[in-house]
Order: sequence, then C-alpha cells, then structure tokens
Amino acid sequence: MVWRLGLARFSRRQSALFTRAALPLALAAAFSHAPSAAQEQIPPAPAPNPTAPEQIETAPQPESSPPVKERFLIDRFPDKPSLPPTFAVPIDPLGFTGPGAIYMGARNSMASLDFLDENRLLFTFRVPGLLRRDLTNGDERIERQIRAVVLKLPQGTVEAEAMWTVHDRVRYLWPLKNGHFLLRDRNNLLEGDATLTLKPYLDFPGSLLWLEVDPGEHFLVTNSNEPLKKAADSGEVSTPSTALANVTSDQDSSEDTDHPPDLVVRILRRDSGEVMLVSRVRTAVHLPINSVGYLENLRGQGTEWVLNLSYFTGGSKMLGRVESTCEPDDEFLTEQEILATGCGPSGESILVAMTTAGRTLWRSQAPATEVWPQLAVAANGSRLAWETLDATHSIYTFAHMDASDVKEQSVTVFDAANGDIALVSPVSPILDAGGNVAISPSGRRVALLNAGAIQVFDLPPATPLPAASSGR
Repeated sequence: MVWRLGLARFSRRQSALFTRAALPLALAAAFSHAPSAAQEQIPPAPAPNPTAPEQIETAPQPESSPPVKERFLIDRFPDKPSLPPTFAVPIDPLGFTGPGAIYMGARNSMASLDFLDENRLLFTFRVPGLLRRDLTNGDERIERQIRAVVLKLPQGTVEAEAMWTVHDRVRYLWPLKNGHFLLRDRNNLLEGDATLTLKPYLDFPGSLLWLEVDPGEHFLVTNSNEPLKKAADSGEVSTPSTALANVTSDQDSSEDTDHPPDLVVRILRRDSGEVMLVSRVRTAVHLPINSVGYLENLRGQGTEWVLNLSYFTGGSKMLGRVESTCEPDDEFLTEQEILATGCGPSGESILVAMTTAGRTLWRSQAPATEVWPQLAVAANGSRLAWETLDATHSIYTFAHMDASDVKEQSVTVFDAANGDIALVSPVSPILDAGGNVAISPSGRRVALLNAGAIQVFDLPPATPLPAASSGR
C-alpha cells in the first residue's frame, strides 16, 4: 500500500477555500438578527456593504511584545516518555486489541480517549469481529461495534460500560466541557454523559459526515450528505429559507449550476439546534470559528499567508502572517488563541500560535519525517497535544511512504501560552486517525494509550494564557 501525501497532508479534513464575497455576507445576514450572549459583549460592527470597500482592520503587534519563541522538535524517535507516568491502567482486561497492520494508512477511527473530568476517563474502542454490510438503497454501510467504558482514576475502576453500533469507519465521538459528549451515527447526533446514557440530540436529513465545535461551545459546524434526488422529509434539522447562503469555493465552477452538490454545510446553535446558516457545497468545509467570527487564509506574496478574522456581524481584522508552502490549517485553541499549522519548504510542519489581538506567541518546527498531525486541546486551552506518525525519511510530493516506512507514532504536549514542551512520548499501538491522546480539562493531566496501558501523567501548572481581549 502506498500513500501519496504532498498536499494531502491534512487529509483528516480537506479545507474549502472560500470566495471573499459569498461567505462574509451570508454570515452577517445569518447572525445579525440573533446575536449570542458571547457576541452581545462586543459592540456590533456595521453590516457589510457589497458596493463599498470591505471593512478590514489591521492588528499591529503590541509595542511591549516579547520576542517570539522558536521551537524545533527533535528528529529522533522517542523510545519512552520524557516523564515517568504517575500511574497506568492496563487495557487488555478491558477487551482492547490493537488494529492489524492491514489498517495502516486507512485512517479508520479505532478508538477515542477523553477526560470527562479530572478523575474520570471515557475510553471507547472498536470490538473486533465480522463486518456486516447493508446494501439497502445501493449504499454500502459498514456496521461496527464500539465498546465504551468510564474509568475512575487512579484505580482504573469501571464505573459504567456500554456497547454502541456505528455504521462507518470515521470519527464518531466529540467530547464537551460539561462531562458530556456527542456520538455520531448515520443521520443522528446523540448526547451522552458519564452514565453512558444516550439521548437524541439532532437528526439530520442526510448522513452526517463531520462536525466541529467552537471553543466556547456556542456553535456546531456540520457537513452532511444530502442529495437533492434523495431529499429526505425526515430529520428535525431544518433548512430555513432565512439561513440559506451561497457558500462557494475555488473548486466551484459556473458550469456546475445544473448539478447542485450533495454536500451541505450548516452552522447551528449548540444549545437549541437553531440553524444559523445552510449552504450546498462541493467539498467538505472546515470553518474554524469562535463566538464572534471565523478564520480564513488570504494569499500574500510568495509563500506568505495572511490570517484574517472575519466577524459574524460584518467587517474583518488581519491578525498576522504565516510563511507556508501550503495553505495553513487553522484552529481556535481558545476564544483568544489560534494555532496555524503550515508547511516548510521540505514538507516539515510549521506551528504558529497567535492571539486574536494580533500577537504571535511562539513558533515551532517539526522534522519532515513527522506526518499526519492530529491535535488535542485541554478544555481550558492551557495545553495542546500534537501527535504525528514518525517515518524513516522526509515525506513530500515526490517522496511518498508505505507502511514499512512508519516506525512509530509520537506526541508532543505544549504549553499553549509560550510553546514550552511539557511531555514527549511514543504511543502504541499506532492509531493513524488519532483518538489515543487526551488532556484533562485543567491541562494538568495527560492520558496516552501506550505499551499496553492507559498511561496518565500529572504535569505542573501550565503557563497562564495571555489576558483576554475583546478582539475588536
């Protein structure tokens, strides 16, 4: 099996490149009539005027900004954690078995590891067995059994357990800050808690492919497959005319107007399920948002990208610049901090942390042998875990890799405020879709699947995050 990486380095989700006209107007219209509590704290910006120049602010670096810290990750594979684990919970008695080599490179979601609070872990994993295929309506659906256990720490006592059925191979679980979580299967989102009791949350008109949650958990961004020719009348998630928008990307063509795309992107309020924006799109949309706006990358000169924060109520602000040979992958770590992951000239990952006030906090560069990054973030944003596959040689467009080139999977835990490294460790078995790393809500504990156990590390307090800013 050969995997060509190149520009597919972020194949976890392929980002759409939005046109500068369609999305700002659509979002301003969607959010102007019903601002959230978080948005009400910020004076509303005037609605954009399509006949006038776009309102763009520039965020200068504060005069007293300290020098930006540069970090370079080691280019040798760690053979053990940089700190001894505080305790470990064996996973064989729970029924977990690692995936076979045949799954390497398929990016199947095999497990998830998440803190419900500082002393309870939710561990879910695929139970090996025969795959059952349902060919109803000509669609092949793969049924999998997922075992879920809630573990009390440090003893590892099983407090609750359940068996779930899901019908595809991609990510199925997203944690929430209040000890709850969202479980995705087919058209449905279910909400669960530490008892593993599930209750219906949202029912979509078509298969839900992916979702994202903003740091304050005010909104959901969802991608779903809803072909017009198979439009379903069922599903409580609506397509209100007041939220319709025309979100376009660089992959769209004026010749495609007679063939509406099957993919639908929505922004919904998490508390009520109200649809704020809905649009048909031709490629899955990654839309990093916080409570006041969304991020987009604007091309600068050469390899320069300008990170731009566009407000839901109209107007935008340029936050800073990132040098990258590929379009950066942006994430909100908190309401005020962003991590942009770009590419160096040899394919190496470049991490740049900055604030919504326009201040660059730190930069880090990974060896070109570390590929397919996955990100886990503490609920309070104080620490982040950056996980990669570690290969024997540099990986780029003309130097692909196969399974024999992957030597291990490793994780680096950073302080979000300054880029200081708190922990470096291998993880095993290799799970190339992630799900084997978790950070507690406070950022003081890290849990890893490694060496036949869930290893838990107690860390000192993280460096405090930068002071909050209104962002306008």
